[in-house]
This record gives sequence, structure tokens and C-alpha cells, in this order.
Amino acid sequence: MTTLTSTPRADGFRMPAEWEPQTQTWMVWPERPDNWRLGGKPAQAAFSAVARAIARFEPVTIGVSAGQYENARAQLADAANIRVVEISNDDAWVRDTGPTFVTNDQGDVRGVDWTFNAWGGLEGGLYFPWHRDDQVASKILGIERCDGYRTEGFVLEGGSIHVDGEGTLITTEECLLNHNRNPHMSREEIEAVLREHLAIDTVIWLPDGLFNDETDGHVDNFCCYVRPGEVLLAWTDDVNDPNYERCQAAMRVLESARDAKGRQLTVHKIVIPGPIHATEAECEGIDLVIGTQPRDPSIRLAGSYVNFLIVNGGIIAPRFDDPADAEAEATLKRIFPEHEIVMVPGREILLGGGNIHCITQQQPAPQKR
Repeated sequence: MTTLTSTPRADGFRMPAEWEPQTQTWMVWPERPDNWRLGGKPAQAAFSAVARAIARFEPVTIGVSAGQYENARAQLADAANIRVVEISNDDAWVRDTGPTFVTNDQGDVRGVDWTFNAWGGLEGGLYFPWHRDDQVASKILGIERCDGYRTEGFVLEGGSIHVDGEGTLITTEECLLNHNRNPHMSREEIEAVLREHLAIDTVIWLPDGLFNDETDGHVDNFCCYVRPGEVLLAWTDDVNDPNYERCQAAMRVLESARDAKGRQLTVHKIVIPGPIHATEAECEGIDLVIGTQPRDPSIRLAGSYVNFLIVNGGIIAPRFDDPADAEAEATLKRIFPEHEIVMVPGREILLGGGNIHCITQQQPAPQKR
């Protein structure tokens, strides 16, 4: 694997849309006891269920620390289509720590290795240290023998962006313009890096993400592309919900936006579950460590059905044992009529701060055009 000094765009590479053909999905095994309750055992069961659901559609590779390697192998021993490899890490959010894969029209796949600072570094970051997580992307690229591009000093998480594969990217100002990511850069300078590394031409900036999202408003928990020219937006009609104004502001932007092809966007809505809160018992199962995100029953969790993964022929989406689960599933079936909708328990993942899209990273298949 070579770390290249050019940019993907200059070399003819682009970030494909999530619905384009995939080779496999990557995950990382949860174990961090100050984020996952009871030593991570409930989270490991939840991640295993997600991996098994994905594996019905495409291969899965799970990176596991040396200390958890035998345990993970044993828990997944009966699972077909799942590979376990050793990758040291600080936590299990491979959407944000893994590479963003890019492809060209000659059948080559490379990866962008963004600088990672645990969602804010020493200014609101969720844990310290994070150096092993900052190495995850290069390790994955090495395993896959993919060349990569390192954005040394430019911080970005994969969950903070969504693309349509045709030149348009959606993100939030709350995250990418946050002082704790790239304070030395203007909006225009940040856009320039995105253009060069993802081969996009248009950036649609939503003001904020979902209320109380500890990632500083990742777009993948709030709004995503479902096909070119169409997005899915988390939505509430409850004026007393703190998400109400966030949804309204996002809708105003989306209705007035034009994508890189000049299209007006079709905006689909999907209900927001909850409000969802952790129980006292769930919070008591967390190890208390200075500098780690606190867990408290009074804190509303940023539950969202938008936090799903598109795989080859399937949609892997969270359910929360919430009255809105059935409505959300019906919405996904309507929007993705040619995909099989698989709802997997998402509460345990939400307790750790994210959901299915956050704990997965798709690797696109080589394409020749």
C-alpha cells in the first residue's frame, strides 16, 4: 500500500454512492468499558446481529483488538460470510475511523485516510487518546492492498458526509464548521478539500444535525441520499420537540437547493423515534473515566431511523422497540421497493452514541466503464 501525495480527483477517482455495488462491509468490535456498558457484552451481541444481517447480502470483515480476538471469533464461529481480523483500536466507530473508499472507471479502488480526533480533540472530543483510531483507516487499506490519500491535519469523519455519486455532497455546518475540527480553515477551504478528495462539485450545507448528537451533528444521523436527486430527512411535526426547528431549517435548505446536475431535490420524511433515554441501570453499567462522554438518564439520545446502511440488495436499519418502528419500516419499504428491509435492534448501539451506519463502512466494488 502506497500513501499518495496527489488527490483522488486529480487521479480520476470519486466517492461512489452507497447504493453502488459493494465488495464488503467493514466493522470494528466494541469493547471500550467507558462507552459500552457491562464490558461491552450487550454491544457485542448487537454488533454481531448487525454483522449477521449484512452477511446475508455481502461479506463482512470485523476488526478486533488482540484482547478480544478469540472472543469475537467464538461469538461469530457459526456465521457464514464474516471474517475476523486483528486491528487495534480505541473504539468501534469505523464509519468515522475507517477509510472513505474511492473508485475510478478502470476498476481500481483506493481510500481516503482522514485525520481523526475523536469528534473534537481536546475541545469536546469524546475520549482520549485516539491515536489507535487514527490508524484504523491505514490498516484497513493495508489489509486490502489499497493505495491511500492521507489528509494530514484535515479532520473529517465519514459519518459527517453523504454523497450521491454524481457530484453532490450533503453535510452540516454544525459539524464541519465546528471550531473543534478545522478551526484554521474557512468554509470555502473545507469545500475545496472535499472537492479534491471526493470528486464532488456541489456541497449542500444543512445548518444542524439531530438534537443532542454527540458527534456535533453528523449528517448520517439526520439526512441521507436514497438515490440521485432524492434524500431522506428525519422529521417531527411536534413543535415542542427540540428537533422541530432543526428539521424545518434543513427542509428550507433542501427545498431551495440544486444538486451538481441542476436538479431540485425530492425530500422524503421519516419519523424520529422517542424521545429515547437510557435507563439508570444502563448508565450504571458504564465505567467512569475522566474525559469520556458522560452517560445519564436525563440526556435524550439521538435516535434516528436515517442511520441505516445500504448493502447489495438490502437495507440494514435500526429498530428501537418504539411505536414509530412500524411506520419507519413502511417508509423504508416505500422508498426502497427493490431492496429487502431488515430491521435490527438498535437501542444498544444508540446507548454508545450512534447506530448502524456509524458502525459500518462499505467498500465499493471495482467498476469498469
